[in-house]
Amino acid sequence: MLRFFRIEQGVITAMPTDEYSDLREFVAQAEWIDAHDPTDEERYLISSLWSMELPESNDVDEIETSARCFIDQSGIHVHSLFLSPSEGRHNSVTVACILQKKRLITIRDGDVADFRLLRLRARRGQIYCNDVDSLLVTLFEQKVENHADLLEDIHRQLEKVSHDVLERDDADLEDSISQLARLEDSNGKIRLCLMDTQRTISFLLRNLKSRNEHRETFTEVGHDIEALMSHTTFLFDKINFLMDSTQGFINIEQNQIIKIFSIASVVFLPPTVIASIYGMNFQFMPELTWKGGYPFALGLMLASGFAPYWYFKRKGWL
Repeated sequence: MLRFFRIEQGVITAMPTDEYSDLREFVAQAEWIDAHDPTDEERYLISSLWSMELPESNDVDEIETSARCFIDQSGIHVHSLFLSPSEGRHNSVTVACILQKKRLITIRDGDVADFRLLRLRARRGQIYCNDVDSLLVTLFEQKVENHADLLEDIHRQLEKVSHDVLERDDADLEDSISQLARLEDSNGKIRLCLMDTQRTISFLLRNLKSRNEHRETFTEVGHDIEALMSHTTFLFDKINFLMDSTQGFINIEQNQIIKIFSIASVVFLPPTVIASIYGMNFQFMPELTWKGGYPFALGLMLASGFAPYWYFKRKGWL
């Protein structure tokens, strides 16, 4: 799907159209083309219009710096990681940005919340920029702000899990471990995106030299990223602490169960021995002909079982 935007009087505005009969001319007038999972025909249209080759998914996912940030005859190429929410977790999606003199092309396969928010703001006329360079700067600035909001949300969820684990006696510890694993995964994805954004901004700082305000904005965004990276480290430490605490509480509960079985086996062992002795079929056993032998054996078994229980209770083991 292709979406088109123009810069009109310093504001990004959407170009609404559902007619594909004259798409070639329509694409040529757009200053921002957002290609979400483009078809082969849409790729061919953009490639033929400006004599450029659009990157494929395998090329976009390369991790080498030289493959993610470079300049060629088509313009400045930046492949950056963005977050894509999926069923309570976050997935990372690589977005290819091609910056030309009067045009920005973004190509992505997955749905990205940052682009939905950017389109919403564009429809409301809330994105102010004079050129496509400013639009790219706004995109990364908004990306870092959204990551900060996600980290705040993770922190709030950790506070809830911390209360359940450390203060609630009836907490579902297995569910807490599942929540901590999910939060750790999301925190790791956010940190990975921040690291990738930091590398991207360093590249753009070296190559966007036309306007000082771009450099100032990127410098401020870089400082924000450093602060957020420190916050992700704090969240990792908190998650690890809660994970260790949860596993410790689970081990304590399991030890309590094993302790009960161990004491029960010790308590019932002497009566079992006595019953085994009097269950032997020897010919000469004096108690067999004794009228009080049966109650004597029962009393002996009760006493032998109560004695270790009383001893454990006195020692405070129960």
